[in-house]
Amino acid sequence: MQYSDLDSPLINFDTAVSIHNFSGIALTLSYLLFFLGNIFSTNGRYYRMKTQGLGKQLKLQLRHYTYGCFKREDPPFPINKDRKFNPLQAVSYLFAMYLALPLLFITGWALLFPEFILKGLFGFSGIFLTAQLHIIMGFLVSIFLIIHIYVSTMGKSPGSNFKSMITGWQEVH
Repeated sequence: MQYSDLDSPLINFDTAVSIHNFSGIALTLSYLLFFLGNIFSTNGRYYRMKTQGLGKQLKLQLRHYTYGCFKREDPPFPINKDRKFNPLQAVSYLFAMYLALPLLFITGWALLFPEFILKGLFGFSGIFLTAQLHIIMGFLVSIFLIIHIYVSTMGKSPGSNFKSMITGWQEVH
């Protein structure tokens, strides 16, 4: 909807709204399957993390992504059967999947049915605050997606890790 314009539309605004709403509903249903799958399967264990030593682990992994992988150093936290995510991935996925996306969906549904939004909060319109939170979460999820795609090119070859986006498992290098 960002690039639709009533005067010279790249895409008609009404069409953009319809596509946006349909996508939001489809993504919400997809997310519910993900969430239920993590509750009722063993996959949910990969989204639990220990906070002890997390700062040091994040530093090590960030150093690897910004320096070590370009020098072909081994990753500090190799993927194995017990560890699906390195510490930076774990924090990123926790933020994206259990904070940003739920807020994006909740605010999106609230904007779709504005009669359920608070009339006002802290002297601001409830619709304005809901729309701002929706936009911010959408932006952060978009940034997550861009970084996710970029980091996926850091495999044996630029395309070797894209299989992991489908399977959920990164190949060992």
